[in-house]
Amino acid sequence: MKVNDRYGLRVFSGLIFLVGLFAFTAPQGRLWELFGRTTFEEKFNKTHGVYFYYPRFNTELLALQGKSVELQGFYIPLETGTSKTMILSKYPMAECFFCGGAGPESVAVVYLKNSPTKRPKLDQIIKVRGILQLNATDVEEMTFIIQNAEIIS
Repeated sequence: MKVNDRYGLRVFSGLIFLVGLFAFTAPQGRLWELFGRTTFEEKFNKTHGVYFYYPRFNTELLALQGKSVELQGFYIPLETGTSKTMILSKYPMAECFFCGGAGPESVAVVYLKNSPTKRPKLDQIIKVRGILQLNATDVEEMTFIIQNAEIIS
């Protein structure tokens, strides 16, 4: 094997490694970054008789309340069939808020306008567009909500 052949093989192997590395990296976006800046404060909930963590949103995120936003993430199903409700996670299922070590800032509930014609696959990366709602009080709802949404990719 010539020196040039070995160099080409190394470059090719390096490129394959980088493509694989980026293919399995969590989708990043500005909205996930803003969600990540949310702080949580432990408070007693009289209705349930236990302590819960309540969010305190930053001003930049509060400015997006009620506005149209786009969010890309990993699809996590809530039901076995097609549904108008889904969870988007910053991380794949094994690392998400429900199954892994991530926090509540890494997931959002999405309420679609219409049921999808085809159910996305677990951990499929999808992008939605809808109206952002921030929930600071209802402990039976997610903190970050995308309403009236549609899947755009």
